[in-house]
Amino acid sequence: MTDRTAATDPNSTVVTNSRGQAVPRSITPVGRSAFAPQDKTSVTWLGGAGLLINARGTCLMIDPVLEGFDMPVVFEAPVSPADVPALDAVLLTHIDNDHFSRPTCHDISGVCPAYHAPRYVATVACDEGLSGIGHDINETFTVGNVTCRLTPAWHNWQNDSKKWAYRTWEREDYCGYWMDTPDGSIWLPGDSKLLPEHLEMPKPDLILLDFSDNEWHITFDGAVKLANTYPNARLLCIHWGTVDAPDWSTFNGDPRALAAHVTNPERVLAPAPGEAVAL
Repeated sequence: MTDRTAATDPNSTVVTNSRGQAVPRSITPVGRSAFAPQDKTSVTWLGGAGLLINARGTCLMIDPVLEGFDMPVVFEAPVSPADVPALDAVLLTHIDNDHFSRPTCHDISGVCPAYHAPRYVATVACDEGLSGIGHDINETFTVGNVTCRLTPAWHNWQNDSKKWAYRTWEREDYCGYWMDTPDGSIWLPGDSKLLPEHLEMPKPDLILLDFSDNEWHITFDGAVKLANTYPNARLLCIHWGTVDAPDWSTFNGDPRALAAHVTNPERVLAPAPGEAVAL
């Protein structure tokens, strides 16, 4: 894997804003070349939990929120839906609108043929007029040269909310994704409490880590435990520094704090939104 830690070291790429939030120092616009065929696999954080993966020309987005979020944000997404030239698929982890952005999914539907998701979320996508494809947890599917597998998650906080009580939310309505690319393995645990299964995975090359210190997320201690279970995996920080909500633990991890507590701290990456990290 190509070493990009110097460019993405959180001590140089993260700052604290006037509201006390850890935020990216800068934003890197994503151009059309990010979607073009290339001789490597690259991963680009889009802000929040959104990601772009270009695996030697196979292009996936995971949980893209490129517009229309219902809370204020501290920066705009590094690419707009109108500037996405083509995708092979979108992968959705769960129903929350900071992951399943209906405005974004509709506005890229002309260049995206498939929306993969847990079965219930895929049904909702189909109801929205999108090409939803549902999968079971641990099911495997292929997009271009990338093999994807849904991994377990536990994030069904909606069962404790009157607003969301129109159905019973099951564990299988949420997932992470394991992706085998031509250049290595990428694992997104997703929004989830730490599960025993998370500590028994094959050794990933890159973990896309939500390290929110929240009971319906992994918690900070859980993130450190997961990171140190795979001490050679690089850790690309997601789900931080994007939403203007300094009192919400779900949105306010600090990559610098994570780097201070994990084994081999140089592997903690906090790239600018829009900056590609190569496998």
